[in-house]
Amino acid sequence: MKKTVQRQVNMQFRILSALVMILVVMGHVDEGMLTIGGLFPYYSFHIALFLFISGYFYQPEKEERIGAYLVGKARSLLLPYFVWNLVYGLLVLALRRAGFYIGNEPSLWTLFAEPFLSGHQFLYNAPAWFVPALFLTEAANAVIRRLLRFIHMQNDWFLMGLYLCLGFLVVWLSAHGYVYDWYRIPGRLMYMLPCYQMGQLYRQRLEKRDVLPNWLYFGILFIIQLILVSFCNGLAVSAAWCNGFLNGPLIPYVTAVTGIAFWLRVSRILTPALSKSRFWNDFGAHTFAVMMHQVMAFLAVKSVFFLLHTAAGCFTDFDINAYLTDVYYMYLPGGLTQFKMLYVIAGICLPLLLQKGLDAVRGRAGSLRLAGTRPE
Repeated sequence: MKKTVQRQVNMQFRILSALVMILVVMGHVDEGMLTIGGLFPYYSFHIALFLFISGYFYQPEKEERIGAYLVGKARSLLLPYFVWNLVYGLLVLALRRAGFYIGNEPSLWTLFAEPFLSGHQFLYNAPAWFVPALFLTEAANAVIRRLLRFIHMQNDWFLMGLYLCLGFLVVWLSAHGYVYDWYRIPGRLMYMLPCYQMGQLYRQRLEKRDVLPNWLYFGILFIIQLILVSFCNGLAVSAAWCNGFLNGPLIPYVTAVTGIAFWLRVSRILTPALSKSRFWNDFGAHTFAVMMHQVMAFLAVKSVFFLLHTAAGCFTDFDINAYLTDVYYMYLPGGLTQFKMLYVIAGICLPLLLQKGLDAVRGRAGSLRLAGTRPE
């Protein structure tokens, strides 16, 4: 009888993936609840944290068959991205007929080129700009590591230093106006590679030494962040547009390290309590769905308010023009910022429900296909 080998799930990193996705959604609705009083602004580290997680799971042995590795990454990252990109392009056309003026119309450019250039072609799936960028980062990392292997310089610390040099260079280039349009593609790679390598470095060299007691660990991080907040010109940067570097080349990577370190330890503390939760397990395993569909979930919430406004005369301050033209317009009844949490919950739960439905359909289709090939 053939044995089935089950892959061990790293629940700490699954929970960490869910936590960072919550931060992304909160950032998109401008809800600062989890910035810890502004000490850890989301945009100072959350993209770096996603890269850290991806780098943590990088397997150097895959370099032996680098072609198969890249094909596998294209299948797992680019294929679903481009399928949904087409869906959102068609959705833009449909919504144009309903009076919306958000996003560009689908074309060969917006379907296949713009995702690598900006990723904001249809706006409804704009947060997923990260997916093509991650693919390019993982591909570049694998190729660089393979080349360094030929000259016997594939050392994790050396690679960290090399990538940091690239990161410092792109911050300088961006600050001097050299990162725009097509230059943004290599710019993103140069910015993202150090954060990706941080994950591999942590797994290979640092994880076993991560033993400081919580009080000392968090105390050091809070002191560092207080100093940074006091003396820097704002800590947030834009990884998507590769700009906003107001504090020189070093600070963006310092805040990447401190933000990663903070939520890495938080996830470790929460893992015993959440590791058996089906919700957190599913959430951490399906962050792609939340990244891809959160803005449509925001639209669903706004549309409920719109229907109540037009059909029942409720919510008289609802801005119809903003609803039809601004993808990030958030209607807050009575101006109450507490309603942002409604968008956060929808931005997480609706994509997960969609993913659950798609998984059920695929499972059903697979069962019917197997039943059709079964001998009578």
